[in-house]
Amino acid sequence: MPMNPTFGGELRRLREQAGRTLHDLAQETNYSRSHLSRIERGEKRPSVALARRCDALFQAAGRLQELAEEELPDLAGALALADRPVGRRGLLTAGAASLIGYNLPTGAGAGTVAARPAGVSLADPFRAQLEQMRRLGQSADPGSLLDLLGVQTRTVAQLAVAQGSADGAELLVLAAHFANYTGWMAQESGDNRAALDWTAKAVDLAEAGGDRDLSSYALVRQALVAFYDHDAAGTVALAGRAQSERLPSRIRGLAAQREAQGHALAGDERACLRSLDRARAMFAAEPARTGGDPVIGTSHLTDPAAMVTGWCLFDLGRPREAAEVFDRECPRIPPHALRSRTRYGIRHARAHAAAGEVERACALAAELLDLTVTARSATVTADVRNLARELARFRTARAVRELQPALSRALTLTRP
Repeated sequence: MPMNPTFGGELRRLREQAGRTLHDLAQETNYSRSHLSRIERGEKRPSVALARRCDALFQAAGRLQELAEEELPDLAGALALADRPVGRRGLLTAGAASLIGYNLPTGAGAGTVAARPAGVSLADPFRAQLEQMRRLGQSADPGSLLDLLGVQTRTVAQLAVAQGSADGAELLVLAAHFANYTGWMAQESGDNRAALDWTAKAVDLAEAGGDRDLSSYALVRQALVAFYDHDAAGTVALAGRAQSERLPSRIRGLAAQREAQGHALAGDERACLRSLDRARAMFAAEPARTGGDPVIGTSHLTDPAAMVTGWCLFDLGRPREAAEVFDRECPRIPPHALRSRTRYGIRHARAHAAAGEVERACALAAELLDLTVTARSATVTADVRNLARELARFRTARAVRELQPALSRALTLTRP
């Protein structure tokens, strides 16, 4: 092997070593022979998606992906998660102190709350409201919810100050859940800085209320931001810190599957599959819910680890296997969960397109493109763009030509 191999040279070496022609490689990857020839000659840059498929085909353990990434423009400065401020992170020592920076009254000026009958929780109506907001967030424009969620976070936190004692702690933790969901809606609106700031506020509120578990889940949320920034190492590092044995099995399961996504992004199949196994084990060990506290993480996927397995298989360059997983799991998403149906449905279509099953991909996408406008989000829009790029390789196919107007309309109407 040359001292400093290029992607094209290494691809040709592996292809010839395996006894495959360019025609064979074109059929197996669903890229044209001429496109692959230009890449091997160094006339065209490879995509990371192609590199992953070739890594899987030749069992190259991520070597081709590394070479492809070396040939990409340097985006590290723009994508560095560490450069983004995440707000106050210190452990707060008192409930009232946790509201510094939230523009809330504290102490005697905070007001008083009338006495309530025993057994009546002030938190219950707000807990129900949070569940309604999460349901609304599946279909409404996330940007339209941010102001309302911010007000609700502050309202619940202000009541916590007025209450004090155990009731106040319960309300602070509930305010943390509101802040955490606000961060997710900020990310869905395309504002990662605000997403991280709200996640940091959720940590402050949770710790002030005595809940250290939600602080650890914040690492999983930060790992998701890193993942969408294509920062594999950051995703793995953040998710790894949220897998302490003292944490609830659900948080550890969510962290393990996020870690798996980071390993898949890096092309490390063995580490990815190990993390997915841990995620499945943690979800299996999760105790049955008895009501009360809000669900941490997604509440709309019947089997989160299975769905993420499909996502990882695609990123590992195994689109046909990914499509089989999505074929099984996507129909299990509840009808009202429009954003989840759209996100995973578009990935479902993309997996079939990458596997060369163009008509199936277009049929799936045709059912979803209108929903991308209704369930608008930055992450879904990114998935639609990726699908459009995948289908562009088959632009002469009748199904693709027929889908193109709807695809263009979706991209235009969901543009930030």
